[in-house]
Amino acid sequence: MPQTETPGTEVVPRTRLRWWTELPLILLVYGCYSAGRLLARGDVGSAVDHGVAILRIEKALHLDAEHPLNRLFTREAWLGVPADFWYASLHYLVTPVVLVWLFRTRAGHYRAARTWLMTSTFLGLIGFTLLPTCPPRLLSAGHGFVDTMAQYSSYGWWGGEASAPRGMGGMTNQYAAMPSLHVGWALWCGVMLWRYGGTRLAKVLGVLYPLLTAIVVMGTANHYFLDAAAGVAVMGVGLLLAPRVMRAADLVRIRLSRGTAPVPDGTGSPIVSAGCQTSAGERIPRQRASRLDPAAGPDASPSDAGEGTPAPAR
Repeated sequence: MPQTETPGTEVVPRTRLRWWTELPLILLVYGCYSAGRLLARGDVGSAVDHGVAILRIEKALHLDAEHPLNRLFTREAWLGVPADFWYASLHYLVTPVVLVWLFRTRAGHYRAARTWLMTSTFLGLIGFTLLPTCPPRLLSAGHGFVDTMAQYSSYGWWGGEASAPRGMGGMTNQYAAMPSLHVGWALWCGVMLWRYGGTRLAKVLGVLYPLLTAIVVMGTANHYFLDAAAGVAVMGVGLLLAPRVMRAADLVRIRLSRGTAPVPDGTGSPIVSAGCQTSAGERIPRQRASRLDPAAGPDASPSDAGEGTPAPAR
């Protein structure tokens, strides 16, 4: 009796990932990330209200670590300037470097890691759209924050508007603060270094990188503590959803491969395998012995030799 596969348990054909297919995919996701940040501007008044509300919640819970860190980075240039370089650069450098490293040295784990990162990024874009949030540095002076990116702009390529290059501040959404994907992506990099680095130094970097990134985003007044916590939460949800996303992608790939498979036209040879033939009206192929098969013996019946084969003379 023929067996049928349970939906969702089909064997997925293994295909080797190629850099020329992975690179456009990564660029597509990054393009969506950048465009989502740009388009999800929201209302400035609502963004300010959300930022103030977050700050009030943190003060009530005694979680407002942004103020002391921001004062420290503002007062000490030897801390503030490197922190601004960290915020403006590493987010866009370390993450792709870790992706390439995984692709080249940990190919068996790359697809799951890449899917986790992409899924979490799209979740972050949903957060930017639904909850536009004014970062601490853009609140009124009465809240006590200093924009270190503007204060130390003469030291770097960025201007007074966020971490964008000078003159390009209008091309970024400065109210995409909740959740902090700076922290989320740094956490992803840290987990990859911890799990697959293989050395003690890699594990140390895997712990320090996300922790220092969280301190930097608060000290430069670009994010609240709850933004950083939300970035961690988004990565957690993305980790849970990643296996389902991969299964869905595999099912789509299976259906597409089945749709492009050649359909037999029935005009070929009736032999379906070695020594098997089918005749018109037969439902199950019948094993037929070849006339040249010595195992058939001299007394083999005409039916065993196949239809249309003359009977031996007696």
